[in-house]
Amino acid sequence: MSALEVRRIGLGSEETDYEQMWALQRALHADRVADRCGDVALFLEHSPVFTAGKRTEGWERPRDGSKVVDIDRGGNITFHGPGQLVGYPIVKLPPHVLVVDYVRRVEEAMIRTVADLGLTCGRVEGRSGVWLTADDRRPERKLGQIGIRVAGGVTMHGLALNACVDMSWFDKIVPCGIADAGVTSLSLELDRTVTTTEVADALEPHLRELLSWEPYAPSPDLAHAGPATDVSYGLASHLR
Repeated sequence: MSALEVRRIGLGSEETDYEQMWALQRALHADRVADRCGDVALFLEHSPVFTAGKRTEGWERPRDGSKVVDIDRGGNITFHGPGQLVGYPIVKLPPHVLVVDYVRRVEEAMIRTVADLGLTCGRVEGRSGVWLTADDRRPERKLGQIGIRVAGGVTMHGLALNACVDMSWFDKIVPCGIADAGVTSLSLELDRTVTTTEVADALEPHLRELLSWEPYAPSPDLAHAGPATDVSYGLASHLR
C-alpha cells in the first residue's frame, strides 16, 4: 500500500477558491478509484465560504444573503475561510476499515495534533469532530469538524481545524446543526496566534500514521451531559 502523499496547495496568504478545489478533489477521487494515483491529502485554506452538506436544514443557513455552496458530503452547514486548516484525504479504504473507523482515525489525528499544540480535546459521543469540555464560563466548544463522502471505496472532503479564523463568520449559521454548543479556535483557547502552517506541521505526521491503517489506541471520549444531535459522523447519505 502506497504512503500518503500530502500536498500543501494554499496556506497563509494563498487562499484557494472552494469550487475549484472541489473540482480538483473530484478529479483526484476518480483517479484514485481507477488506481491511476495513490492516496493523497490536500492541505489548504479557503477564501470565505459556507458549505452545506446533505443534512443541512433551512434554519441553519445564513439569513443575510451570504452565498452557500451545496455539496455532496454528509453533515450540516459549516464555514471555511482564512485561518482554518482544511485537509482533504483522498484515500482508498482497505477492506477491514469501515467508514466510521476511517472517521475515528481522522478524529484521532486531529486530537493528537491539538495535544501537540498544548490543549486536551476529544470526541463527544454522538457528535463528530473534536471538542473541548464545558467549563464554568463556556459550553462545549467544537475545535475541528469532519464531513466526508465515500464513493467507490475512496474518501473525499475531510477535516477542518480552526487555527486563527475570524469566529464571527460562524455567527451567521448554526454550525454543524448544533445549537447547544459553541465553536472556538486554537488561537482563542491558547491565547496566542496559531497559524495554519503550524497546525499543518503538527497534523501531517499524525495523519500519515493513522492512515497507514495500522492498529492504534484511540483517545478516550470526553464526558458529555447534553443531547447528542450530530449523529451522522459527517457521512454522506449515499455511500456507495
